[in-house]
Amino acid sequence: MAGQLVLVDDEPGLREAVQAYLEDSGFTVHTATNGKDGWEVVQRVMPDVVISDVMMPQVDGYAFLNTLRSDDRFQALPVIFLTARGMTTDRIQGYEAGCDAYLPKPFDPDELVAIVKSLINRQSKLQAAAMDDETISIQELARQMAEIRALIQQKGIIGNSQPTVKHDFTPREQSVLELVVDGLMNKEIARRLETSVRNVEKYVSRLFGKTGTNSRTELVRYALENHLIPPRDRS
Repeated sequence: MAGQLVLVDDEPGLREAVQAYLEDSGFTVHTATNGKDGWEVVQRVMPDVVISDVMMPQVDGYAFLNTLRSDDRFQALPVIFLTARGMTTDRIQGYEAGCDAYLPKPFDPDELVAIVKSLINRQSKLQAAAMDDETISIQELARQMAEIRALIQQKGIIGNSQPTVKHDFTPREQSVLELVVDGLMNKEIARRLETSVRNVEKYVSRLFGKTGTNSRTELVRYALENHLIPPRDRS
């Protein structure tokens, strides 16, 4: 399984050894010595996975991860922390910061390779699901949306603009929800919001989880029935 990786670590010996092992495993590896340089490399490479040390000069792993997660392009980018700090509290801090895996030093390089492969495979499945989603024609989706709106209007639900349930949607999730209700597909939403299809997939998946729905049609029905979109003419 090939993939583009960015490895960020200020220890030359470890960095070179990990790079060599990952490249022997079939990956293309780009390196940086701190979070500041890592950020520049990530923007240039647009990798599949980032592997980063935590304790680094100039910009440490947490600040680096925060920079990644603050950019819509990289909010769904898998990040693995490598660190000598392996206490439970350190791992919790890493996961709360938004990393996808936390591997204390010293670590087995085979385990690192397995984690990288697992994360790339997960992302591939998300992309495949998105492609399956895109096979539904816009016209068919629009027809389904029209039927849902008609049903809800018949029930006299759409007139009340006050949400009947409360959800902790982020501003970007709310924007994606409104565009899904408008009948846009993932590629169209990505273009409209100037982000990646991968990120749109992530937002739609989060919306499914937060609303307890399993499809776009169910999500739209739920959003309209519970007044989760601003009142405006969507006909």
